[in-house]
Amino acid sequence: MKLGVHVADFTFPGGPAQLGPDLKRIAVAVEDAGFTKLSVMDHVWQIGVIGPPENDMLEAYTALGYLAACTSRIELLAWVTAVVYREPGLLAKCVTTLDVISGGRAWLGIGAAWNEPESRGLGLPFPPTAERFERLEEALQICLQMWSGDESPYHGKHYTLERTLNSPQSLSRPHPPILIGGGGEKKTLRMVAEYAQACNLWAGPELERKLDILREHCAAVGRDYDDIEKTVMFHFDTGKDGENIDAMLEQLQGLAALGVSHAHGRIMNVSDITPIEMLGERLVPVAAGF
Repeated sequence: MKLGVHVADFTFPGGPAQLGPDLKRIAVAVEDAGFTKLSVMDHVWQIGVIGPPENDMLEAYTALGYLAACTSRIELLAWVTAVVYREPGLLAKCVTTLDVISGGRAWLGIGAAWNEPESRGLGLPFPPTAERFERLEEALQICLQMWSGDESPYHGKHYTLERTLNSPQSLSRPHPPILIGGGGEKKTLRMVAEYAQACNLWAGPELERKLDILREHCAAVGRDYDDIEKTVMFHFDTGKDGENIDAMLEQLQGLAALGVSHAHGRIMNVSDITPIEMLGERLVPVAAGF
């Protein structure tokens, strides 16, 4: 099993003046520890499960560009891009740019968006749920068309592009891998089967059933279920002296038995660096054998 780190809280002890150096230290340590993916949230305010909206939050693709310069091997993505925050043509350029400057390490993580207060607060579009899912599917089609080299017009219900030129092209071929976040059974998992290289689900009691539904969608569209990387959100809390690591390994082994191949999540006290190093020594190499 592969493991990845999600940096979702930017309120570090050094404050905004030290955010750049702190992020660099974290990114280098995460890469050196053997984690395979590094992500940030696509939010403009902090989300309630982590802290108040006034806490520090960085724009995702600017932060990812910086992280690309700080690292050399780890894969980079927004976990996950809110589809309505950027026009799809611009989003394809953002991910392409990240892929080119990182040497082919970008993923497109994407979802239908959910945070209405931050959207209304900063004047970002936030249409009704059904429309956001329609826009998500059109955005996937547009990104894939731009990465294919097809420059013909795109005419959808919500987006019209007169020429889908994308130069330079992504280094990742045929395109940067796509991860779609969410467990919606009728729309999201069907889009995973049709368009994505990875899904992202919660590691809860419904996980096995969600994977069965994804398998059904794959069969319906003629997709090999095994071609899709199954990822789950995970909580990396080592404890003060690593006392939680054995329990985490047991959890990861159970997830692997269900077919999960990537666990991704926050590391508690990540700016201290020590928890990253502890996980790199005691968790990452063992989980690789699951």
